[in-house]
Parts: sequence; C-alpha cells; structure tokens
Amino acid sequence: MTKANKVLFITQEITPYVPESEMSSIGRNLPQAIQEKGREIRTFMPKWGNINERRNQLHEVIRLSGMNLIIDDTDHPLIIKVASIQSARMQVYFIDNDDYFQNRLQAVDENGVEYSDNDSRAIFYARGVLETVKKLRWCPDIIHCHGWMSAIAPLYIKEAFKDEPSFRDSKVVFSIYEDELKNKLSEDIKAKLQLKGIKKDDLKILNDASNYSDLYKLAIDYSDGIIQNSPNVNEEVMEYARQSNKLILDYQSPENYTDACNQFYDQVWEANQK
Repeated sequence: MTKANKVLFITQEITPYVPESEMSSIGRNLPQAIQEKGREIRTFMPKWGNINERRNQLHEVIRLSGMNLIIDDTDHPLIIKVASIQSARMQVYFIDNDDYFQNRLQAVDENGVEYSDNDSRAIFYARGVLETVKKLRWCPDIIHCHGWMSAIAPLYIKEAFKDEPSFRDSKVVFSIYEDELKNKLSEDIKAKLQLKGIKKDDLKILNDASNYSDLYKLAIDYSDGIIQNSPNVNEEVMEYARQSNKLILDYQSPENYTDACNQFYDQVWEANQK
C-alpha cells in the first residue's frame, strides 16, 4: 500500500439522500469502493433542505457542532450531522446551517431559479468541512472534491489551512462535471473569500464579473490532479486544466472509473512528494 491511504471526499450529492444523478451515484459508490480497496475514508456533503432527516436517520454530532463561521461580516453557526449507509459500512457527515441549508433545496429553488447566495453557501461548506476534519484530528492524504460546492476547498486547503497538521501533506484532486450553474458570482466574491492566509494574488483569476467557470479555474489552480468526470464538460475549463500542467485523468467509462481513480490517487501522491 502506498502512503496515500486516507481519502477525504468533499462531495455535493450522495444518493439515497438526494435524487439519483451522475454526481450522487459517484458520491455514493466511489467512497465505498475506495474503502473496499483498503483505504480509510471520510465523506462529507451539504445538508440540503430536501434531505429527510428522520427517514435517513441523521443526528447531530454535538461535540463537532457549535462553531461560528464569519462570512460577509455575519456569524453563521456550524451544525454537523451524521448518518450511516449500513450496506456500505460508510458514515456520511453533513454540513448544516439554518441560513444556507434549512428549508432550501440544492442549487435552485422550487421554481428552478439559482439561489443568489450559492457562492456564499459554497464558502460556508468548504470551511465547515475543513474545520470539522481538523476537530476530528484526521489527516487525509488525498482530498477528492466534487461539484461547485467543493470548488473553494482547494484554495483554503493550500493557503488558509496549509499549516494545520490535518492538511499539511494533503494532495487535492478536483473533479470537473458538466456545467452546473449559469449565474455570475457575487461582485464581492473576493471579499467573501478572505481568510487569514489568503493573499490578494491568490484570487487573481476572479473579478467582479466572474462566473462559476472562473471558480473551477480557481479550484484547478490549487489542485494537484484534475479529473474530467462527465463526458461533456466546459471545454474552456478543461483546456485551462490542460494548460496548467497538472496531472489529468480523462473521462472514464463507469466500469473503469473506480479503478482509474484509485490509481490516480497514488499517481498524484507520488508525483507530489518532495
């Protein structure tokens, strides 16, 4: 076994908690398969408002909850919940907050309109996951990020949290899916992203007219490996990844996907050993 034996999944969707989709199926099946290959895993997703807590037996983890995260000069309490997928022997941690997730759906509301604060929700989610992993005193070797909700995590891992023991040696893999969001980011996105350790230069890819493609480019800048996860993705973003000279795993058929990811983790780990 190589050194990369602990894998953190920062995921956007996992079935059965949300309806089945390309991403939610991967969110459910990939961590289980990687665990069955002998690696230790932790898996996180947002506690979207359409998740039935009673049916899925979510419960709050009091010892991990209770921290306040300040975003845009406002305190947002961090609530951590957990549930188990018994058949997979897999625990899932949920990041929750009354403002960002309670009584609200995923990326779009009941009328199909994107939430205007989706970027703030993504910032809260990324910070919530990293603060919780820190509290767990767990040190992932590979962190695999899926979806727009996870796109801010690579920046924070490599800059704001780089001296934390949990993340000092972590390598980041970012999966690019088919275009998910069409809206522009908030004009003050750079101010919202500010955190100790984040320099102005770290955010140079963003401007007051940025959209989610720019957010994916930011994720690519701070990742060690990139996976094309959907057959059709934003070609401009994919080209940006290719130009970055990062390790890239091209689109894989579903039957090859797990093995390819498993090998890619080792490849990313070994390529980044000083």
